[in-house]
Amino acid sequence: MKLSQGMRAVAALEAVKGLVVVLAGCGLFALLHHDLQRVAEELVRHTHLNPAARLPRVFLAYAGHLDNTHLMQLALGAFAYAAVRLVEAYGLWHERAWGELLAASSGAVYVPFELAELVRRPGPLSVVLLCLNLAIVAFMLYGMRRRRARAA
Repeated sequence: MKLSQGMRAVAALEAVKGLVVVLAGCGLFALLHHDLQRVAEELVRHTHLNPAARLPRVFLAYAGHLDNTHLMQLALGAFAYAAVRLVEAYGLWHERAWGELLAASSGAVYVPFELAELVRRPGPLSVVLLCLNLAIVAFMLYGMRRRRARAA
């Protein structure tokens, strides 16, 4: 695979992540001024989850404490995260040096958290996510190094 094809593949992945989070942010905005406790209870019931089980119970408790201010903050945070992902995707798609730097640094930020998760709860998904993230960071660093070598 050529370097530019790899950059575009990572750009597409980042764009998809950004668009999914934009949709999540829109969903959060749509929940403003609604009874979140009732919405959460309906969602748990609709998905046939046991409300007494650990995760649904935590979800229901959290929904009961969310107000419009917190919901707005979550939505704005989602849009900020999505903006970073989409800007990163643009930079990578158009083979900009700053896009590679942004991708390498934003990917590297997650490595300590992924390592901690792997230590706390080892599993195949944790290993795959860590390896994928490390591969993307290494690929971005390789691209930056090649760009610097061509410029010299």
